[in-house]
Amino acid sequence: MKRAGIIGFDDYTYDKFLVTFLDLFGEQGHPARTTVAEMGPLLLSRHLELSEAQEGIINIAFRLSDEEGLPLLDLKDLQALLVWVEEHAKDLSLRYGNVSNSSIDAIQRRLFVLENQGGNSLYGEPALELSDVIRTDAGGRGVINRLAADQLMSSPGLYATFLLWLLYELFEELPEVGNPDKPILVFFFDEAHLLFEDAPKALVNKVEQVARLIRSKGMGVYFIKQNPADVPDDILCQLGNCFQHALRAFTAKDRKKLRLAAKNYRENPRFDTEEAIREVGVGEAVTSMLQKTGVPEIVECTLIRPPSSQLGPIIKLERADIMVVSPMVGKYD
Repeated sequence: MKRAGIIGFDDYTYDKFLVTFLDLFGEQGHPARTTVAEMGPLLLSRHLELSEAQEGIINIAFRLSDEEGLPLLDLKDLQALLVWVEEHAKDLSLRYGNVSNSSIDAIQRRLFVLENQGGNSLYGEPALELSDVIRTDAGGRGVINRLAADQLMSSPGLYATFLLWLLYELFEELPEVGNPDKPILVFFFDEAHLLFEDAPKALVNKVEQVARLIRSKGMGVYFIKQNPADVPDDILCQLGNCFQHALRAFTAKDRKKLRLAAKNYRENPRFDTEEAIREVGVGEAVTSMLQKTGVPEIVECTLIRPPSSQLGPIIKLERADIMVVSPMVGKYD
């Protein structure tokens, strides 16, 4: 309340916001899934952590799926198609290059491991429709979609793959709208380092492309991580608005990261950026926004507007009550 008064937020009250709960495992929200075909060979190969040769086999399987009209909906479809590819490896090698049985066997083992990790929860029908995550309430305010991630955090590949797929789908499906006053959708990637750890260059390039062009689709993307060093430089340089909370520096490595974080900002002659990042308190941040001309503003120390939502978790009964009245009831469950 004190902070709200300092920044002139005089009518500070708590409010209700319409929320949709999503969960890949269907336990803490409506099931969110996609098909193998919609995931595509690049993201699927990243999810399975395949070698270059194994990724080539996946690309052949997807090509055959298109040419032969064989739907790839869930993991069992892909496993069956790979069996067919192995049985016809000799003929396919003449057309696509070497189709190694050992590579196919390795992919099948990865699919088996993925099944044991809950991968069946991600792939299947009905696939999540983008119109269900781009909605407004009766007052015209955007609906908040919350993806349960407590279980997903133990399967970082599954978590990153689903979020990247959703980002790509939005990028491909949304029309060009120029530069609207407010975005159609804002996407928040928490624990953003999971998207980039051990990611192939092709995948990072795709994320960079989306980060660079997504504004013209009326969409905002925020990568959330304690230290900006956890996000690749090619992605970092595409981000217009930066909010840096406190970074503590106890070791030489920490101090180096702190110096690098400070160099991401245009200097402000009124204070030392490195020192400010180390000393900002609760409810404060070191910030820099894009000006209308597209040039980053100088760095500032900013008080953050307090949230008007409930501070703290809700109980299971409250979550169940919200899900019962959701427009997604019966569609994905």
